[in-house]
This record gives sequence, structure tokens and C-alpha cells, in this order.
Amino acid sequence: MSTESVVLSPELTPSDRLILENLAHDIRTHHQSQCNGSVKATGQLAKHENGTTNGVNGETCTPSKDRDGRDVATLTDLNDPASQDFEPTVFSSWDMRDLRSRLPPSVFQNLLLPYISWAQTVARYKTDVVMVTHLIMYFATSLPSALLLFYHFSYLHGVAHVLLQGWYIGAYTLLRHQHIHQRGVLAKGSWMQLFDHVFPYIMDPLMGHTWNSYFYHHVKHHHVEGNGPDDLSSTVRYQRDNIWHFAHYVGRFYFFVWVDLPLYFVRKGRWTTGLRAGFWELLNYTAIVLLLRYNFKASLFAFLIPLLVMRLGLMVGNWGQHAFVDADEPDSDYRSSITLIDVPSNRYCYNDGYHTSHHLNPLRHWRDHPVHFLQSKEIYGREHALVFHNIDYLMITVRLMMRDYEHLAKCLVPIGDQIDMTMEQRVEMLKRHTRRFSEKEIQEKFGVAKAR
Repeated sequence: MSTESVVLSPELTPSDRLILENLAHDIRTHHQSQCNGSVKATGQLAKHENGTTNGVNGETCTPSKDRDGRDVATLTDLNDPASQDFEPTVFSSWDMRDLRSRLPPSVFQNLLLPYISWAQTVARYKTDVVMVTHLIMYFATSLPSALLLFYHFSYLHGVAHVLLQGWYIGAYTLLRHQHIHQRGVLAKGSWMQLFDHVFPYIMDPLMGHTWNSYFYHHVKHHHVEGNGPDDLSSTVRYQRDNIWHFAHYVGRFYFFVWVDLPLYFVRKGRWTTGLRAGFWELLNYTAIVLLLRYNFKASLFAFLIPLLVMRLGLMVGNWGQHAFVDADEPDSDYRSSITLIDVPSNRYCYNDGYHTSHHLNPLRHWRDHPVHFLQSKEIYGREHALVFHNIDYLMITVRLMMRDYEHLAKCLVPIGDQIDMTMEQRVEMLKRHTRRFSEKEIQEKFGVAKAR
């Protein structure tokens, strides 16, 4: 392909920006090697949202290995508290490097730095000040708002509360994602450890989660099956650009997860886990029903609507994460999940875009995903992994329902052999990866019979 366009949003995290520039450099170097060291005149390698470009004709590229080493070192230093370049994440919207210039010096020195020092004693990792920030925000806004709905209800307040929770639930879910994998996000052996254990039982129902179900479904089930045929949230039996298949996928989770998940554990001989999963799910439903009977209006806006929204969001997200499955090796984490380098997933949701990295190592800390990706870039290329940018999981699902493969192909950042593909070839590749698997193919590819 003679042209590439990599959009560098000004809202990208420093890590994501560095990685996209690194990948654009690889594309540019590849084309230069094919054209005797010159970039093709039609090439547009890194296009900023303001219209400026990187990769002008005749630019001399440094060897990729040298650049990769420097970029990996830069990313590593950002995560290393012992490095002078270390940057904790304090807020989702602003990077530490920007706060010094954005804030008055007195506020930066006398308020922000002492807060960071304190929060780092509370958080499990010194990078994770943002998790302390968010927990304070949730308990200072969501919880009082919900209590006020029960004390003095108004529809205006109810709608405002739902909108607030709708803004929070993405980031909260990914905070909990870190929590369930790491068994907590706050410091061990401190007075905060009890709060770390208790806060999900308070906050989860307000954010649309049922007690412990995320842990049992995601950690004990999804990561065990890895989108394979026994995974209740597997996409392989669905045509991933068919809206009716998607509706069936969402509907099954919506209405039957309460029985499907316990029965899954029973089929696997994990009776105790199945009983626990069923107990917590039904207990939460019972609590919501009792609250609805006590105060229907307040409970509707505080608990039921967030639950319905969250269940839809979880399935839309999982569909986007596992929509593209390579039939040649569908049980490979590289070929059954994707990587997104985008603002919503990575700036606001704890690097959730690095889904392949997460499946390769579910215990990997969220700040380490970009480092891993860059260190393993050649492996990703050899394994034909898919990397997208300037699009999130929600919009991947929407574009698939529209069957807009051209847009998806434009969002693809080619790596490895994909760099030589034309846009038409990328479209055909993506279409192949969304094809439904027959039961015969599932048995051949996964070595199992139908398990449902």
C-alpha cells in the first residue's frame, strides 16, 4: 500500500502517542526500504488532527531497533518510581507533565504534591494515584446522590443521577477490572485493606454490577476459556456483523447469565464456585427487588437502570474485543483479541485497549501494557495480531453492525505483513475474521464437541 494515515489525537496518553509514532516510523521505514530510502510521494504517515503531518518526503529514518530500544526505555522510566522521569497517573484527563503548567504554582506545590504523596501510601502501586482520586470522587458524589434519591426523590435528580453514573461506569468497571485480577487496588497491610475489600459491595450495585459476578464471570470463567466454545461470552458461534446475532448474544447474557454461569461451573465440576456465583447473583437481585418495593422510583434510577445499562455495555464491549477471530488459529490470544490505541479505552479506562496484552497475562498491571506491546511488537506482527487506532470497542461494534469495513480498515494500524496490504485486502481480511464458525469447524479448531 502506498499511503498510510495514523491519526495522532492531542488527547492520547504520552505512552499511546509514543507507540503510534513508533508504528508509523515502522511503516515509513518499510516503504523507504522498498523505494531506495525515499518515502513515496503520496504517503501521509502520521496525520495530526490539526492537519499537520509527520514523515515528510526525504526524511531520514533511524533504524527501528535503535528507536525501539529508546522508546521502551522511555516507557519503562515512566512507570519506575526510582526514575527521574517517573509519572504517576493522578487524573484521567490530565497528565502529570501538564499539571505543573496548568495549575498555579502554589496549588501545585501546596495541594497537589502533598495529595500525591498521601495517595501513593494508600494505593497499592505508586502509579495508581488516579484510583484513589476516583474512589474519593465516587464516594463523594454517587453515594450521596443515591441516598438523596431515597430521602427526597425528583425525576430531574433521577435523570441527572443516571447520567452521572453513565459517565462513571466505564472507568469504574476498569478500576474493578484491575481490582478483581490483582485482588485489590489499595495498599496491603494497611488500614485501607478493609476498605479495599468492602467498597465493591457498596459501589458495585450503584454502578450496575451485581455482587462478585464480575469476578466469577470474568476471572473464573472468561479468562479460563479465552473466547473458546465453552466461553459463555464467546463470539465464535456468531456472525459478528449481523445485528440479529448480536441481539441474541446480548439477550442471552441479559436474561440468562444468572443461571448460565452457575451451570457452567457445575458442568466443569466446580460445584462450590457455581453455588457461590449463583448465590451472589440471586442475592443482589433479591436486594434490588426489595428496594424497588420499598421505594420504586428511587431504586429504579439508583439501581435498576444502571444494571440494565451496564449489562448492555459489557456485551457491546466484549463483542468488540473478540469480534475478529482468525480461523487459522482461533485459540491464539494474538488472533482472537485485538489491541486499541485510542483515547476512551486507554486514557479514561486504564489501558483497556491493550486487550491482547491482557489476555496474554491477566495479572499484568495496566500501566505495563504499552511497554509489553512495544517489547513484543515483532511477535505481534508474526502472529498476525490486529491493532486499531482512533476507534473504541463501542464504535467497532457499531461499525460492524453497519458493515462498514472500509472505516475499520482505515483504523487498522498495519504491522508485519499487513503493511503491504492494500485497503481492499485489509477489508477482506477483516471480513474473514468476523465469519461465524460452524460446529464442525469448532470441533476441528478447538478439539471439542459442542459444549452448550
